[in-house]
Amino acid sequence: MKVSEIEKLTNEEIETKVRESKKELLNLRVKNATGSLEKPSKIKELRKDVARMLTVLNSRKKENSTGGNE
Repeated sequence: MKVSEIEKLTNEEIETKVRESKKELLNLRVKNATGSLEKPSKIKELRKDVARMLTVLNSRKKENSTGGNE
């Protein structure tokens, strides 16, 4: 998922996607541990997507908290 796609989402939608992605990441890690994961690169990709979503959320929260002071 690209940053431009993430920025179009609302905060609630991003938080929901983060939760879903973390659940999926857990499932992928379990599959990887049991040796039944076909694409191990999916774990790395999903981790980066979660980081992107959290970065957008944190930057929005920072803008909202400092935006009113100036």
